[in-house]
Amino acid sequence: MPLATTGELIARAVASGGAVAAFNVITLEHVEAVVAGAESAGAPVVLQVSENAVKFRHGRLLPLARAATAAAERAAVPVALHLDHVQSEDLLRQAPAAGFSSVMYDASRLPYADNLAATRAAADWAHTQGLWFEAELGRIGGKHGDAPVDAHAPGARTDPDEAAAFVADTGVDALAVAVGTSHAMTTRTAAIDHALLGRLRTALPVPLVLHGSSGLSDDELRAAVAGGITKVNIGTALNLAMTGAVREFLAGHPEAVDARTYLGVGREAMTGTVARLAAVVQGTNAPAENHTQGAAR
Repeated sequence: MPLATTGELIARAVASGGAVAAFNVITLEHVEAVVAGAESAGAPVVLQVSENAVKFRHGRLLPLARAATAAAERAAVPVALHLDHVQSEDLLRQAPAAGFSSVMYDASRLPYADNLAATRAAADWAHTQGLWFEAELGRIGGKHGDAPVDAHAPGARTDPDEAAAFVADTGVDALAVAVGTSHAMTTRTAAIDHALLGRLRTALPVPLVLHGSSGLSDDELRAAVAGGITKVNIGTALNLAMTGAVREFLAGHPEAVDARTYLGVGREAMTGTVARLAAVVQGTNAPAENHTQGAAR
């Protein structure tokens, strides 16, 4: 089907009181797994490419973006493309021509006043290009090699009053909030500050986004959506699934040299993870695991 836009997927989620799962992709196997998993769950999905993923691809956005676009256009469920955690002005301006309908601009590393000014300028430009625009306020932690911030540490949470002023002054379409999760968590032990989430939902007129969602249990994910989260970002969970499956395969097949054998196993593991988490976010039962392992040819 035609490429969806993030804005329309979020609007539908808001209207239904639900949420959309957004998965970060690094390789073509990630892209294929996200689309297949979303189809299995019968759920719309957002494919996200981060600035770090672009750096991994030698600074070139288009190869992965075009692969994601091609996969999205052949999907049986609505799929949108989102450019994630952008700090580079040059990369931001590549988004429209590369097929992205939305961008998350990350100036959260800056002091509040500087974050506000940079975000407002980026949002103004993005809106002239028809881009749905997400920003972040409140340190979530775990990016760029930083140690994850403890969920109860000072500065790890988003202040509702500050957030309301930030949204009003920047004109952003959605805000990623710090309510207890952390990027790059490899255990599902994070806990949402549900009281804070409730205050943020009441204070803010825009959809709320949850980063670092790989660290949440299924029950906490459901509670986050019920509490007002509309976009759920997931990345590390896919890498855990892929890496674990590849490690296990190579340990049992030390003679393997054809990359299709172990990449196929990794892709299938990610597909199952996407199907389960997309179903959790959507509020439906997880589909049965009926994916077949990709064979080497």
